[in-house]
Amino acid sequence: MTPTDPTSPLGYRPLDTEAMPPLDHAGYGSTSHRHPDQPAVPLAQTLSEVTGPGPALAGLTEDDADLTTNAGTGAEALGERIIVTGRVLDEDGTPQPRTLVEIWQCNAAGRYVHDADQHPAPLDPNFVGRGRCVTDDAGTYRFLTIKPGAYPWRNHPNAWRPAHIHFSLFGPALVTRLITQMYFPGDPLHELDPIMGSVPREHRSRMIGAYDHTITQEEWALGYRFDIVLRGPEATPFEAGGAGVLA
Repeated sequence: MTPTDPTSPLGYRPLDTEAMPPLDHAGYGSTSHRHPDQPAVPLAQTLSEVTGPGPALAGLTEDDADLTTNAGTGAEALGERIIVTGRVLDEDGTPQPRTLVEIWQCNAAGRYVHDADQHPAPLDPNFVGRGRCVTDDAGTYRFLTIKPGAYPWRNHPNAWRPAHIHFSLFGPALVTRLITQMYFPGDPLHELDPIMGSVPREHRSRMIGAYDHTITQEEWALGYRFDIVLRGPEATPFEAGGAGVLA
């Protein structure tokens, strides 16, 4: 980006706010209880906000990005093995290296490793459902995982969430955290899901990973590509305020 006036701030293509989910979405019942109903109060940023997630980066290993084995049991998780990869980009398509990417998801049966998830589906002792990695110089991340199952969630009668993977991204400071979800192509539950429905229809494709046969490994795993655009008119839809409607 080149400014026309060297004394002026750099220009940028503005965010398409219509593509972002609202804090309160009528179809997603709990949003009415989870967002502020008063104006935000600005707080001065301190060192803890403007510095990055250094300890998390220092503790990373290659095993963290393999959710099929990172439970540390010596056995592999059950389910359809998949590769999920993509690039983290700014509004001009510039790669963003050294971005901490974290994912979490349910297992192949649609069950999370969480005390609050007690629906009658089996847990997998070899699957913890979380992983992390750092983007390389090309802004690329890569995970090996298990395709998550759909699960019931009691938002409305016979409510089921489509298969999805949660993504969290940290840039150079903790306040830069962004959260979104990746869905899978061709899922009939997309049209019935009020969380996905909180994003206008014309922008939902930005949240759907694309099957990519060049990523697929023969006799091993299917491959999906999911590029994440941080800002600008083609930005990936993120949770409002960093934690809200897409949780």
